[in-house]
Amino acid sequence: MRLAISSDGALFEPTQAFLRSCGIGVSRSNPRRYIADIPALPGVTVMFQRGADITPKVEEGSADLGVVGLDRYLEMSSEGADSGVVIDDLDFGRCELVLGVPDSWVDVVSLADLADLSMEFRQQGRDLRIVTKYPRLVERFLLRSGINLFSLVHSSGTLEAAVAMGFADIIADVSESGTTMRENRLKTISGGTIISSQACLISNQRLLSADSAKLDRAKRLVDVMEGHLRSRSYYSVTANMRGETPEDVARQVLEHTEISGLRGPTIAKVYSQDGVGWYAATVIIRKRNLADAVDRLRQAGGTSVTVSDLNYVFNSNCEAQDRLTGG
Repeated sequence: MRLAISSDGALFEPTQAFLRSCGIGVSRSNPRRYIADIPALPGVTVMFQRGADITPKVEEGSADLGVVGLDRYLEMSSEGADSGVVIDDLDFGRCELVLGVPDSWVDVVSLADLADLSMEFRQQGRDLRIVTKYPRLVERFLLRSGINLFSLVHSSGTLEAAVAMGFADIIADVSESGTTMRENRLKTISGGTIISSQACLISNQRLLSADSAKLDRAKRLVDVMEGHLRSRSYYSVTANMRGETPEDVARQVLEHTEISGLRGPTIAKVYSQDGVGWYAATVIIRKRNLADAVDRLRQAGGTSVTVSDLNYVFNSNCEAQDRLTGG
């Protein structure tokens, strides 16, 4: 089973760091080799590819799975939709595809202003020129937004200089913080975000459906990824609590729904030196609820509260596995 990941660019290091955090790190004998493996998943081959090549490689069948930016996938997919996306958010590589206009255009602050300006350009005998690496996404966005009078200039180089050089009026490019645009005297406008993007996992459903061995390896890979991603939303919280019996302690915890956990508390006997009936109550709670959960545990008589990160949370069903073959 072949997994394609970036050999350079913004997703090169983050992709490998993500796989390591999942416990399925890539072993590459030589940094100049474009083939590697994952020791924890025998039978999985990793192919290092240019980011722009990953989507076509997966679609043509040279790779079964690929890690790529959602923006690149939606731009380059022959389907023109997200039907091949298995996991749509791998929690890294976040950016936005936005319109950037000269900051000297003080009256252009929204899409409506841009639409009016495109009509003025047409009345002057020319179109509003937009330079971009994402012509399909940009064209669909502008047409949906009611902007019909424009021409697209495709470029694979640095776009921020295009306006200053005179071969475009505005740009449409990915941005993480907006700093590069501001340094090149460009600004974003209200409603000008074309798409919010992040790294995603894509698959060739046709190939995987036809090969049970590949499908089995792919299922194990996505199961680990999904379990790890799900764990990032939770903490394991343990508090020592007094009680006559484990059931007594469980009732104290379950009286507070905020600390009842995913399915309820796990209660274990604490063998203390003072001989008092102590129990350790462990619950899994959402990270955003941590402060409230600690307060509730204290109110329920909890003490010596400890909090731990989780590496994996596996549900009874893996949603990503269902999407591998379009299920």
